[in-house]
Amino acid sequence: MTIPFTIDEFLAVFAAYNAAIWPFQFVAYGLGLVVGFAFVVQSHALMRLGFMGLAVLWAVNGIGYHLIFFAPINPIAPVFAAFFVLQAVLLLASAIQPGDLRPRRDLRSIAGLMTIIYALAVYPALGIWTGHGLMAGPLFGVAPCPTTIFTIGILMIAHGRWVVWLSIIPILWSLIGLSAALQLGIPEDLGMPVAGAMLAALLAAAFWQGRATR
Repeated sequence: MTIPFTIDEFLAVFAAYNAAIWPFQFVAYGLGLVVGFAFVVQSHALMRLGFMGLAVLWAVNGIGYHLIFFAPINPIAPVFAAFFVLQAVLLLASAIQPGDLRPRRDLRSIAGLMTIIYALAVYPALGIWTGHGLMAGPLFGVAPCPTTIFTIGILMIAHGRWVVWLSIIPILWSLIGLSAALQLGIPEDLGMPVAGAMLAALLAAAFWQGRATR
């Protein structure tokens, strides 16, 4: 699939978008830290609050980024917006189900934690290293790719009946993002398909393990 915009147009959208929503980026990082902390300490109350915050971030990505800022250069952006808003609704629905999304402490959790660290710290560092900086590039919480990577990390740690449904859109977006990363030359986005593949493999392994124990 050929992308209908250039790298300069793509980064110009992020520059305008980041300037328009400033200083919401700090709020987004704060919500991300709440979500991560909730899973580390295994607090169900904080976890529910964190998922509500994560739902807000997906809605901001869908409406603020895709629908308002990205749509002028990408005709399919409204479709992306719809999927991101749907993910926000699913996250909100999961947040009001007490005890369903339970944290775990195992090797899968370590993979999830490393993915979260990548989204929060490594991703923006790579953006600075590649030359487009922070305010002229995608940032966690307000941009689709780092937000998706972070969400995938959380879903690696969690388990419960909501995890599969919450994983569908992030995994699909990781495939879409791979095409953009390769064509636009955004190296930090290459971590997203890796994270998506890991989550898909973990879900498949859990499914077959469940069948084997029946």
